[in-house]
Amino acid sequence: MPTTTYADLLDRGQVMDFGIHPLWTPVPRIAGPAYPVRCPPGDNLMLHAAIHRAPAGSVVVVESGDVDYALAGGNVCAVAHRRGIAGFVMDGVIRDLAEVRELGFPVFARGIIPKPGTKAAVTPLGEPASCGGVLVHPGDIVVADEEGAVAIPHAHRTAILEKARAKLAAEAEQTLDEWEADHRARIDKILRENGFTEQ
Repeated sequence: MPTTTYADLLDRGQVMDFGIHPLWTPVPRIAGPAYPVRCPPGDNLMLHAAIHRAPAGSVVVVESGDVDYALAGGNVCAVAHRRGIAGFVMDGVIRDLAEVRELGFPVFARGIIPKPGTKAAVTPLGEPASCGGVLVHPGDIVVADEEGAVAIPHAHRTAILEKARAKLAAEAEQTLDEWEADHRARIDKILRENGFTEQ
């Protein structure tokens, strides 16, 4: 289901900022349990460690201290892809975009830069990480597509999924004429309640 549907049901604090976007299009929509990673400025060691530890089907979510050094490149993405990782959602940048695009491995990030980071700083895995202004916990469900990325809290994942399915089903049954009539009535009601008068 699209991130727009989930965003209608989630608090703003669960929707990542507009800088987290697909680096190539058309990009597959991804969804899966978060595997958070924290990388300090200029260092990518823990992301490189995570690709060998994240379970298949997971979305590796990366907190980065800067956008001056690449967190990953073509080979890192290829190994992650081969291990069944659903994709990367990272508050940072990568390199080797042509290789990643050809591979078809989904990466949502802030951009690209050719300079790689160092590999020296050890941080714990399996702890929350901040990405796009959202604190993502292990097991939160991360969904990303061309509209952006959201994080659904693990404790609410079933309820949100059910609401999203119901919302999409209701929208599918409504014609544009019906939507327009409902929309006009709702907007006009808000206008009246706030003192708007026609000129």
